[in-house]
Amino acid sequence: MLRLISAVYCVLVLNALWPEGIPKKASDGAPTPEADSLKPLTPLPYHSRLTVEIVNILRFQHYREPEFNDTFSAQVFDRYIGYLDPARLYFRKKDIEKLGVARYQIDDMLRSGDVQWAYDAYELYRRRVNERIDFTLSLKEQSFDYTGQERYHYNREKAPWLVTVYQLDSLWTLKIKSEALSLKLAGKDEDESETTLARRYENLRTNLRKQKSEDVYQLFMNAVCETVDPHTNYFAPPTADNFKISMSNSLEGIGATLRTEGEFTKIVALSKGGPAEKSKELSVNDKIIAVAQGDTGRFEDVIGMRIDEVVARIRGPKGTVVRLQILGASDPAGSPPRTVRLVRDKIKLEDQSAKSEIIKIRMGNKNFQFGVIHLPSFYLDHEAMQRGEKDYKSTTRDVRVILENFSHEKVDGVIMDLRGNGGGSLYEAVELTGLFVNREPIVQVRNAQGQVEVRHDEPGIAYRGPLLVMVDRFSASASEIFSAAIQDMGRGLVVGSKTFGKGTVQNLVDLNRVLPREKDRLGQLKLTIAKFYRISGGSTQHAGVTPDIPFASAVPEEEYGESAEPTALPFDQIAPVPHDGAPLDEKLIQTLRSKSAARLDKNPDYQWYLTDIEISRRKREEGSVTLNENDMLRERQMEEERQLMKINAQRARKGLKPLEKLADKPKDEKEEDFLLTEAGYILADFIQLQSEKNGAGAKVEKSR
Repeated sequence: MLRLISAVYCVLVLNALWPEGIPKKASDGAPTPEADSLKPLTPLPYHSRLTVEIVNILRFQHYREPEFNDTFSAQVFDRYIGYLDPARLYFRKKDIEKLGVARYQIDDMLRSGDVQWAYDAYELYRRRVNERIDFTLSLKEQSFDYTGQERYHYNREKAPWLVTVYQLDSLWTLKIKSEALSLKLAGKDEDESETTLARRYENLRTNLRKQKSEDVYQLFMNAVCETVDPHTNYFAPPTADNFKISMSNSLEGIGATLRTEGEFTKIVALSKGGPAEKSKELSVNDKIIAVAQGDTGRFEDVIGMRIDEVVARIRGPKGTVVRLQILGASDPAGSPPRTVRLVRDKIKLEDQSAKSEIIKIRMGNKNFQFGVIHLPSFYLDHEAMQRGEKDYKSTTRDVRVILENFSHEKVDGVIMDLRGNGGGSLYEAVELTGLFVNREPIVQVRNAQGQVEVRHDEPGIAYRGPLLVMVDRFSASASEIFSAAIQDMGRGLVVGSKTFGKGTVQNLVDLNRVLPREKDRLGQLKLTIAKFYRISGGSTQHAGVTPDIPFASAVPEEEYGESAEPTALPFDQIAPVPHDGAPLDEKLIQTLRSKSAARLDKNPDYQWYLTDIEISRRKREEGSVTLNENDMLRERQMEEERQLMKINAQRARKGLKPLEKLADKPKDEKEEDFLLTEAGYILADFIQLQSEKNGAGAKVEKSR
């Protein structure tokens, strides 16, 4: 099964076409000289036939079998406009009204293969972008005053469309003032800031000229496909080629999945074992604002740059150096960018293999030793297996060896860490579960025709002792199959935060096979064809897996996960499958929850963690940044002091000297995984409670 990260890669490509921030003042609706110099993009000759075929595939082969009606048409309209102008910075209200004439006609256009409206909308978008570029460049003669109480509200997805050019000019003045202030606080003088901003927006204009007909077609067809469901996507030929590279694990680079969010390039995932993940200096949601080659190359501003061009600058031969300027996801507004130096490498299957460690937990007067398996993905060298190679790489094989080693170490229990595991091979999810249960149903797969297939594990249980599974919001797909099966059979505890909720199966359709007479390359369609269901009958789709013992989630469910997608397939249920075992006793679970909550209330690291979550929530809700230099400096200083207090509190518990400033923190200083430690306490509680239930002196069975 395709991994979740593959779906994210598609979003990466979708977002490639729209820069959020692009600014001489333009008259109301009059084309600028730059806009007139752009050659209008038009559909390619084969786009009409291809559109009809894609529509037919969606209508008759997609799991949902959607109706192409006026409601669907309006949703496609809103999604496409949202792709073009997500922050409502370019179009005016009258533009939306003009384009809105087609709001309830798009379904009819699609059935006839007519995509001209999408190109007309895109041409209007390009004109408005160029007007904003001209306006921004006209501001370079201004000197901004940073002593007032203005704020720039950047969160505008739900803001009303502005009516006049004057309103847009006012908004863009605040936007550019915010960017100029950030550059000033990063140490650039006024001339440097002007040069940087001018280069940034001229780059945006250059990128706008580079758009091709295929780019517009892909963007529009993805508005259509993702209105059906978020994991159904159209890949134009160049994108399909990049998708194959991402799936083959042969890409030489930094090991990060990127996408455009507004004008920024954002990190959405880090490959386990890749340079980015190993550096410990990059995190999900960090923004890349500049890229430099080698140790001496000049930084090139990439704000507003096409995602494929940013990727091309970061990607490179193994062993070469790339430096990134980063705005951290948790950095306060106005923070200067950090520079991260990375050595490119090939992301190998071995780098993503299961890793193990042993942790020690003391509970009362008893010491526990737990084996921890960190599993970044459900991997399988399918080609080697098909060739009949004896030593092909697989998740189940690697974990079996780890469990054998744990047996020799006489561990008291096993913790399977699936945090951040976006999924992978369905086959491996089933087989891995089979290491902990014996010949049981693991998952149900229902196709569009309603036929249900039950997947069972192979005989050969490898571990029978106490088991705990750790998950978070980034645990998806195959991770959810494994954790749901363990939970439904009562085979172990599931702890953490609610999982992603991706319970759908996709298949790649080569469109040249569908239209074999076409000489042009047509690309691929990733199509949702089935859904996963737990053996208890409920789908993992949309709902995810709810842990037995919850931890607070670092990412909000309403913004990340299947439930955050408006067109996601719904949760539903089918008949359960008979199996041995039953969910753990609810009284036992409640006792474990109470004990864990009491510990976490006293855990300073967890309390800092909750504070970080709350501060992030407030920032998201506020959606604005001050344009008062002193206030911004004060906010930044307060946040730095808070982070320093947190780090020094952790260092004090380790017996280390406090730091005077954040920059003094050693790069190789490892922070304690307090959630893993708490998982160890929960497992120790579980073992003791089970022993008490079974009678004094009862032994908890260990692996054999």
